[in-house]
Amino acid sequence: SGLNINSISRVERVVPFLSRPTLPALLLPSGLHLFSSNAICRSVHHSPAWSFMNLILIHFCFVLFVQPALLQALHMAVLQGKGSEVSKVLQGPLNYLDQSLSKGNTPYLTGVQYLHLFLVATALAFFQYPFSCHQRGDRSYEGFRFEPRSVFSSLPQEGKRNLLVTSALPYVNNVPHLGNIIGCVLSADVFSRYGRLRGWNMLFVCGTDEYGTATENKAREEGLTPQQICDKYHAIHSSIYKWFQIDFDFFGRTTTEKQTEIAQNIFWRLHKHDFLVEDTVEQLRCESCQRFLADRFVEGTCPHCSYPEARGDQCDKCGRLINAVELREPQCKVCRQTPVIRSSKHLFLDLPKLEAQLEQWLDKSTSTGDWTANAKQITRSWLRDGLKPRCITRDLKWGTPVPHPDFKEKVFYVWFDAPIGYLSITANYTDKWEKWWKNPHQVELYNFMAKDNVPFHSVVFPCSLLGAQDNYTLVNHLVATEYLNYEDTKFSKSRGVGVFGDMAKDTGIPSDVWRFYLLYVRPEGQDSAFSWADMATKNNSELLNNLGNFINRAGMFVTKFFEGCVPAIELQQEDKKLLALVGWELQQYIQLMDKVKIRDALKHILNISRHGNQYIQVNEPWKKIKGGDTERQRAGTVTGLSVNIACLLSVMLFPYMPTVSQTIRDQLNAPQSCINAMLQGTGTFVCALSAGHRVGTVSPLFQKLEVDQIEALKKKFGGQQVFDTAASTQPAAVPAPLAEVAMVNGVDPEKAKQLTLAVTEQGEKVRALKAQKAEKAVITAEVTKLLDLKKQLALAEGKSPEPAPQKGKKK
Repeated sequence: SGLNINSISRVERVVPFLSRPTLPALLLPSGLHLFSSNAICRSVHHSPAWSFMNLILIHFCFVLFVQPALLQALHMAVLQGKGSEVSKVLQGPLNYLDQSLSKGNTPYLTGVQYLHLFLVATALAFFQYPFSCHQRGDRSYEGFRFEPRSVFSSLPQEGKRNLLVTSALPYVNNVPHLGNIIGCVLSADVFSRYGRLRGWNMLFVCGTDEYGTATENKAREEGLTPQQICDKYHAIHSSIYKWFQIDFDFFGRTTTEKQTEIAQNIFWRLHKHDFLVEDTVEQLRCESCQRFLADRFVEGTCPHCSYPEARGDQCDKCGRLINAVELREPQCKVCRQTPVIRSSKHLFLDLPKLEAQLEQWLDKSTSTGDWTANAKQITRSWLRDGLKPRCITRDLKWGTPVPHPDFKEKVFYVWFDAPIGYLSITANYTDKWEKWWKNPHQVELYNFMAKDNVPFHSVVFPCSLLGAQDNYTLVNHLVATEYLNYEDTKFSKSRGVGVFGDMAKDTGIPSDVWRFYLLYVRPEGQDSAFSWADMATKNNSELLNNLGNFINRAGMFVTKFFEGCVPAIELQQEDKKLLALVGWELQQYIQLMDKVKIRDALKHILNISRHGNQYIQVNEPWKKIKGGDTERQRAGTVTGLSVNIACLLSVMLFPYMPTVSQTIRDQLNAPQSCINAMLQGTGTFVCALSAGHRVGTVSPLFQKLEVDQIEALKKKFGGQQVFDTAASTQPAAVPAPLAEVAMVNGVDPEKAKQLTLAVTEQGEKVRALKAQKAEKAVITAEVTKLLDLKKQLALAEGKSPEPAPQKGKKK
């Protein structure tokens, strides 16, 4: 078709901003035009200089059209570690220019003879956009980026929906488990990918939360400095999220100069506007260690339930919040000496003074934004009894320094400091971070987290920003999950129970399958559980037999019956009915995803493939292809429609299973334009693969998970659980060290300790089921387990297993 040179006159105004009467222009797929004031030299194509001028024009087109794709590819390869996807980014623009520029069969940009042109333009791109690695003194790597940052860091745009997405910063002192992953980073990733499909302007940031007591504790445990711990686990987190294909725009950390700068600025603004108060606090001090003990550095007996290993801030058994000085028989966790009570002066955020502003903002945000029900409930519970001043300083060394001269020996409390990490991480990504964080009228902020982080994001952090009075962007949509459990218990790193992020890769199961199952059981409205057996079932039924079966059959029919080319489609009433069903499922998918109902939206993808399988089964194209012209035409319609629905599914799957999505499109040789065509605008189903379109090589997408494979994995990741709750409520064999513990009068302290934890966990499960109004039979079964555990606990404590009769109750 040639270069598509258009003579553009003043009258036609095809390119509105042109002022000259006649200029050559290249029409791009986006509808934009490229033009050059000296491209008219092409008219001298009979001169000896023609080939040289042709090269100039190609280079011109390359710089303006291909170079942005090249920069995107470099960004993916270096910043995001996605070198394998570079060719996919570049191939579209190169192919398009080949088609537009070619005369006859001469390849211009992908041909070997023009490789030097590609290299020259690449070199120019590097010279024009140098990249730099940013370091701070002797501190470790904080991230590198290309310059200018505007090339990569998208800024809010007029006339577009601008979404700033954050996921709760994972704490740096441990390895994230599956519950951590689904609760924040994976959910945010799915929504961000979906937003890009919808054509929204997205920025997705996250990073490791690195300051605080837990980091100091971990450093002591491993014999490292806090900074070394942060460097070690930041790399571990980055590696895990990369394997799970979490597509951050930037994954940073909080131990940076930007964090100190922005946190201290917010502090001084709060101080200036009189939203900070001083108070003296009684706290525990270890004279042996010569320091005040932060919450996690002390443990003792709970004053409420007498649990002997309560922490300085909370009891893991009864769940009550504790002031460390209330603990009975407290001990320093470092040296095991008994601390003494001393007074220390601290700074508090005056939440009561900010309460009216907070409530006014919350009313607006919760009524107009997509806040999950639990986020609203938890926030209301904090406000119900009135807010109280909250301490924002700690007697620690590892943290953001408090800049006030009267508190120079203290650092900021992690829950004042950590959410500011969203701002500083963005600032480490782009100097124009305020375009996102101080632009509430143009930017929508989405926060993703598990429910335990809600009050800090809905009360404490917004109050800090409101009090700073600096036009900060506040959360519009607070998306909180419930908890994901492991089988019938909780994830526990110490007991080796559950699958943690660094282990998932070792199972041999692809990350896309992990993503699919975690999103299938995402705890959107209530707690849910990861189950090996259920994962195998969903993989074998939903992925292999439903989704994979339909897509593979559709593609194979094209290859086998129609020589690899999509046949013509002549719609009958039955086909129109299928299209209506598919269109309805697509609309439901869009509506749910817009509202961040990620788990529910996934079901509509699977519904479409079910409709497709049934459609193929009823019409039997493998039989009709052997008949006359009418039947062969019918087989063609069924095949053509099916392969186009498969193309639609590849687009809808992209947020959930990005590798599988790309594989489907590769197999179907689907055009890049199909990615956005069906999810932008009206969101209607469009047949992207027209008659005559040639598909690629089709092969199965999924593999069956065998029973013995799953059993082996379940055993490996089950840990030394006290109970096999999946099978019975009988206690497992007591480990050898525990069996050697002397029993006095039938009392077994160690067994009682383990049973106490089991009773607590089972009690929580029963309460959750009742709150969720589960079926009576389900609740009864779990109550029976709880009662049996209580009997075992009573025996281990040397008590009667029969409960005392309650007053007013008949025996």
